[in-house]
Amino acid sequence: MSQSVITLYDIRSTIPQPWAPNTWRIRFILNYKRLPHHTVWIEFHEVEATLCAIGAPPSALKSDGRLIYNLPVIVDTLRSKGSPVILSNVNTIAEYLEATYPARPIFPEGSRAMQVLFVHYIQEIFAKPLLPILIPLTHQQLPERIQSHFKDSGITTSSLMTLGGPQHEHAWRAVTQQFNFLADVLDKNNSDGNGIVAMGRDVTYADFALCSVLIWIEKVSPHDCWARIREWNGGRWARLYSRCREYMDVY
Repeated sequence: MSQSVITLYDIRSTIPQPWAPNTWRIRFILNYKRLPHHTVWIEFHEVEATLCAIGAPPSALKSDGRLIYNLPVIVDTLRSKGSPVILSNVNTIAEYLEATYPARPIFPEGSRAMQVLFVHYIQEIFAKPLLPILIPLTHQQLPERIQSHFKDSGITTSSLMTLGGPQHEHAWRAVTQQFNFLADVLDKNNSDGNGIVAMGRDVTYADFALCSVLIWIEKVSPHDCWARIREWNGGRWARLYSRCREYMDVY
């Protein structure tokens, strides 16, 4: 590609549309800010080798000190094709894009601290009960030849097993509790906003973080998990999905 663009690296799967929630956060920002970009698709088992080859920094460290290479990663040549900016870690990338391309801000003035707290809640608390349900479903959507590599990312074999019986119902109760709690919180915006988005009226990074989880649900289980959740809380999650739809283009 000859023109300067931002390259976004994402996972290849058998699902027609991408599903990885952290990468969707960045795709949302790129679309919202109208930044020219395109996606490079990587096989799951080739992520570390590919990112090392392009000089991407590690996204984290394991407890034993080994480096972790995860997506998303961007390569930004918009400002300089000769000296591209290569970044990993979803929040680092989000902060960089906001600082470097401030038009159409995702952190309106005075909202950054509260949004960071909201996003931390989405990632560390809200989404956790979904993992035993969605991880096995996601594993099934990977190309068969690389499913065995999925656990190399730190996913245990037991977590790839589909839940059944009481475990399944317990997991769904925990998911329901988180969605109900968040719905009650967002309902407090009804008096001074539209009640759909986190900051009241305009979409922000907080909404993209939440909607990225909804996309993961919708892509890996459209007729079961998403069919349930879209109806919860008076349809508010389907309304948020629709509100963010204009920023879901995949290039």
